[in-house]
Amino acid sequence: MRLPTLSSLLCLAGLAAVPASAFDGNDPNIRSIPLRTHSLSPPYLDSDFQSRWFDFGGDTVIRADKYIRLTADRPSQQGWIFSRVPLTATNWQIELEFEIHGEGNLHGDGFAMWLTKQRGTQGPVFGSQDKFEGLGIFVDTYKNNRPGVSFPYVMAMMGDGQTTYDQAHDGKANELAGCSARGLRNAPVPTKLRLTYFQDKSLTLDLQYKSEDTWTNCFSLTPDQASIAIPSVAYLGLSAETGELSDNHDIISVKAENLYHVKGSLRDQSTNGGKDSSRGRSGNKSGSQEKSSWSWFLFKMILFFGAIVGAYFGWAVYRTKTRSSRF
Repeated sequence: MRLPTLSSLLCLAGLAAVPASAFDGNDPNIRSIPLRTHSLSPPYLDSDFQSRWFDFGGDTVIRADKYIRLTADRPSQQGWIFSRVPLTATNWQIELEFEIHGEGNLHGDGFAMWLTKQRGTQGPVFGSQDKFEGLGIFVDTYKNNRPGVSFPYVMAMMGDGQTTYDQAHDGKANELAGCSARGLRNAPVPTKLRLTYFQDKSLTLDLQYKSEDTWTNCFSLTPDQASIAIPSVAYLGLSAETGELSDNHDIISVKAENLYHVKGSLRDQSTNGGKDSSRGRSGNKSGSQEKSSWSWFLFKMILFFGAIVGAYFGWAVYRTKTRSSRF
């Protein structure tokens, strides 16, 4: 039996060793925990000039103080970066800050964000492989053949591992949902993409490119509208491609968070002070439920860390005995 390595234990600790924060959304009952294993920010690399949680390849260049450049503004480039460990959270949100820019009015081709079973394989679909299994979000900046659609165009495709991306028609045959995002390239404000997923409930994509701190909904899907079943084990990736036309495709940061519901809500508390005693009791009950849920959460975290420490020491003892038996 193969025991867990220290790196895998640290991967789990990356989820639990950070405080929970309020969810940046409309539901006050949802909280978030940062996922360090799937987040990126300057300087991107560790002291040994490697990333602990991500692999990268192709034409990707990392400038530690500014960006991860998947492609430069030069023809025929492909670059990618993929997480080393899968994203296994049930509910999550990924916020990506990026920049697409270059010289001239002719540009292409675009970049993609992936949540797929495959990882780190260079290919013809925005720099990554075709016939993927999982979710691809494509930010397409060059129009091949889609009459009546303004570009840049942002669309989602759910791959089954066998279907080929409809390159000739900019993914029209594969589109799960999408929207035009004219002004996304060379935007005067930080451009961002926010993907929110609740398993078996919803998949939502929001964009920021018109003005800072203003989000535009691209699409919101539920299971009765389309298949949104992302593989339970999926790797987070980013890739980009240029052809005869080119652009700089820069990743500024990735912020991934695990989302969870808390029991009770302070929103049910009375706003009428002591005028309505029944509402006051309801508010107190709600507050006590929330405190109880936090106490239970902290208790589970303590048990979790105890399990990690126990597993590590067990692994260390096992390794020592194995080495001793060889001599």
